[in-house]
Amino acid sequence: MLSHEQIWGAIDRLAERHDLTPSGLARRAGLDPTSFNKSKRLSADGRLRWPSTESIAKVLDATGASMEQFLAFMRPGANPSGLPEAAFQPPGSSIPLLGFAQAGAGGFFDDGGFPAGQGWDVVEFPTAPSQKAGVYALEVQGESMMPFYRDGDVLIVEPGAQVRRNDRVVVRTREGEVMAKVLLRQSPRSIELMSLNPEHPNRTLDLSDVDWIARIIWASQ
Repeated sequence: MLSHEQIWGAIDRLAERHDLTPSGLARRAGLDPTSFNKSKRLSADGRLRWPSTESIAKVLDATGASMEQFLAFMRPGANPSGLPEAAFQPPGSSIPLLGFAQAGAGGFFDDGGFPAGQGWDVVEFPTAPSQKAGVYALEVQGESMMPFYRDGDVLIVEPGAQVRRNDRVVVRTREGEVMAKVLLRQSPRSIELMSLNPEHPNRTLDLSDVDWIARIIWASQ
């Protein structure tokens, strides 16, 4: 079972990971700035107070963290990177890695959006590839995905996974443009995408112009 200490510790480490105080994390999530204060974790009579699932959901959305990352913060020895020490598997768990700029070039993906061809680097992934067949990593380049993803962050992508509204996804167009967005809506003819960076416009694409779309399942930030 998860303990009171583990839950609050995960919130503290998530705040630290984003260079925030617990109060700053609450503000970013649109909550009362005192929501995560130490004084709010116990009632006046000493009973344990727990953060609500709604608060945790808002925090994850505001920081771009996944539930897997949040759970990793609860494990013994977890550090601000979001993963416990020695969390990565042995070398057998390496997956292909490619930069976003290179992903727009031809020859790196098959028709289904799975990694193919030569020129890939590798990166370690904390889940065995046998459990997530076909996953690969894309390294963020530039600032177009701020504030969720920064230059050098690595996004783990699962091609072939079902995508739903509000999922963070990577989309490649038939012209070779590669972008990370939030899926707002998908119809039989088009998809609507919300930009992660408010300075960049949202996009609507005809499905005939989309080469592939894959769900982002994890990010090392």
